[in-house]
Amino acid sequence: MSTSHERIWVGIDAGKGHHWAVAVDADGESVFSTKVINDEPQILALIETAREKAGEIRWAVDISGRASTLLLALLIAHGQNVVYVPGRTVNRMSGAYRGEGKTDAKDAHVIADQARMRPKGFARLNTPPELVTTLRILTNYRADLIADRVRLINRLRDLLVGICPALERAFDYSAAKGPVIMLTEYQTPAALRRIGVKRLTTWLERRKVRNAGDVAAKAVDAAQSQTTELPGEKRAAKLVCDLAHQLLALDERIKENDREIRETFRADERAEIIESLPGMGPILGAELIAIVGDLSGYLDAGRLASHAGLAPVARDSGRRTGNYHRPKRYNRRLRHIFYLAAQTAMMRPGPSRDYYLKKRGEGLLHTQALLALARRRVDVLWAMLRDKRLFTSAPPVTQTA
Repeated sequence: MSTSHERIWVGIDAGKGHHWAVAVDADGESVFSTKVINDEPQILALIETAREKAGEIRWAVDISGRASTLLLALLIAHGQNVVYVPGRTVNRMSGAYRGEGKTDAKDAHVIADQARMRPKGFARLNTPPELVTTLRILTNYRADLIADRVRLINRLRDLLVGICPALERAFDYSAAKGPVIMLTEYQTPAALRRIGVKRLTTWLERRKVRNAGDVAAKAVDAAQSQTTELPGEKRAAKLVCDLAHQLLALDERIKENDREIRETFRADERAEIIESLPGMGPILGAELIAIVGDLSGYLDAGRLASHAGLAPVARDSGRRTGNYHRPKRYNRRLRHIFYLAAQTAMMRPGPSRDYYLKKRGEGLLHTQALLALARRRVDVLWAMLRDKRLFTSAPPVTQTA
């Protein structure tokens, strides 16, 4: 098959419903530009079109998430070389190209041209293992469920303020299940006063509420502080009842999702090593694997720390050297994982707490000391995974040759 170009770069501005593909040659001139529906036959047709134009093809995409799953799977299955050009890079470099307008075609052209000019500047994409893909789906779904739970609790508390402010203040509905169970039946001060502490305690005990007597006493005490019926109370009470049932059902879905995450995570050979590091439980470990995969995209622990935003970035100019600042481009979720793990480990006696107290003694604030601890723990975790060793409080002994 004859081709008109030795090599072309195809940039794809990926979307959920369709993609836009633009190919450029070695001089940066456009070879073709086309819209592609996110469908297998059309993507395969795009691959054949590119093969007809050149002997070697380099592909670049700006999205590596669910929207481009089919696209990436087909490209990699057909032996194509695909790199990832971050959307932030596309957004900033668009100003260097002609015209102020923003279109899918222009973005695709920028993606292709950046891949042409920076052949080693972008990470290559591969098909992630099935376990990593499953963990990404489960952890993303868990994040959605947690966000839904926060919204439900906020609506619940807002409605309770319009019924009985004292009852809204009496409990932490995000942490305690007993008060939520109570709201499925009793939402107004009048209803709580009628049932009383003794009968409410019995009612809660039948539903296996922990510390039922304390919950009943607090609820009735709050109800006795208000005898005025507020406008819209009856309708608000029905909505509170409905939200309480939704919240209980959502908690069960979160619990089931967490169970599936733990089972999937512990099927990975690295799970035992990750969980041995203090502060790294199965949920945080699963989210870590979902983000970093098999660590093949990181040359060393420093690259992993940089991706997590734990490595300071130099801002030197002229005579000003050694000026470091907090990075702006990093994975927020990965940073949060290491931060939470460091915070949990710092609360218990051990090397993590000793290092935290050392940094506090050097004058660092609480947050600064935690970030320093998180950075150190990245090195520890990297070495554990590299050597396939479990965490021990004492450092490993290095034998001399």
